[in-house]
Amino acid sequence: MIPVLGLSIGASANILERDDVQVFINNMASQHSFDSNQLEEVFRNVRISDSVLEAISRPAEALPWYKYRPIFIRADRIRLGAEFMEEYGGLLARAEKEYGVPEEIITAVIGVETRYGGHKGGYKVIDSLATLAFFYPKRSDFFRRELEQFLLMTREQKMDPHEVMGSYAGAMGIPQFISSSYRNYAVDFDDDGKIDIWSNPVDAIGSVANYFRIHGWKKGKQVIVPASVKGEQYEQVLSNGLKPHIRAGELPDHGVYARSPLKADEQVKLLEFELSDGKEYWLGLHNFYVITRYNHSALYAMAVYQLSQEIKKHYQVKYADKIQ
Repeated sequence: MIPVLGLSIGASANILERDDVQVFINNMASQHSFDSNQLEEVFRNVRISDSVLEAISRPAEALPWYKYRPIFIRADRIRLGAEFMEEYGGLLARAEKEYGVPEEIITAVIGVETRYGGHKGGYKVIDSLATLAFFYPKRSDFFRRELEQFLLMTREQKMDPHEVMGSYAGAMGIPQFISSSYRNYAVDFDDDGKIDIWSNPVDAIGSVANYFRIHGWKKGKQVIVPASVKGEQYEQVLSNGLKPHIRAGELPDHGVYARSPLKADEQVKLLEFELSDGKEYWLGLHNFYVITRYNHSALYAMAVYQLSQEIKKHYQVKYADKIQ
């Protein structure tokens, strides 16, 4: 068990005894007209999870690129991605037309997140969010907001809060949306009157595409290009942020060279990825940054992009006779 705030967290911990939980319940009642007694009953059945705290302390995104990449860029995930594109080709094409996001990008996000819906998470979302909201000080504010959004979502969708399953961080369904993302970006893509990202791949496809559109995806634009560096001046261009911040035309002044043509005024972000025997460099463009809005990690965005390209190639070979 992980000691948190002086406690050894276990399933029997009664979080209703915590002042911050009572404040949260009172706020939900005053701000959103929840019944305090009903919310107390919901929290009375919450189980605080050691495994959630352990999982969030060792995210895959903390790995070096050469260890992270093989988790997702695998032959089986590429093959399944091509099969997903074949099965939902018409819907993916409609999503690309309506939202401007390439079919292979939508497919790769779903492939990275849940292996095309095969692994949607085995945690009760209410347990995950409550654990992180009240026993993970590092990001407690974020997870309290998500817990608020989750309770609003389950009320709106008439769900039992204790029946919704997801990841250790509270992400849900085929596209692994957090609660605020569901409420803001999920769409009823098959027009059946409900938004189901848990068992309906059609709504998942539309919801991922809509997420990227709202976050500024630029149709037909590049995502990332390879780069090379010389000397040590390139280190001045490296930064902790993910947003493109330097014009491509300025790169040679810092010993950075794009290995594919870019417009001089294109805003880029120099990215450094650790290999087992060195490093490689890439220039992330605006659409790469948009992918990082789904998961704030350059490793994640690179995995999505590279998986998308491998899926596209495999699809074009396997289903060549069906491509017009």
